[in-house]
Amino acid sequence: MTDQQLRKQAHDTDVTVWVGKSGIDAVTGELSDQLQDRELVKVKFLRAARGGTNTDELAAELADAVDAELVETRGNTAVLH
Repeated sequence: MTDQQLRKQAHDTDVTVWVGKSGIDAVTGELSDQLQDRELVKVKFLRAARGGTNTDELAAELADAVDAELVETRGNTAVLH
């Protein structure tokens, strides 16, 4: 599936993982499980998680942590594949 097709599919996908003040380490297990069950997972980064970093950096870090592909970030939300 191309990135464009994934982005289109992500548009109708609900956020199922929220990253809060506990950071990305707190959600890697849950995210890995969800990625096994579905093609795309939408992750929302709450203000407490962002601190001094931006969503792009956090999303890239999270994608690396679960060995996933970062499809896109928009606002404070990222889509992983």
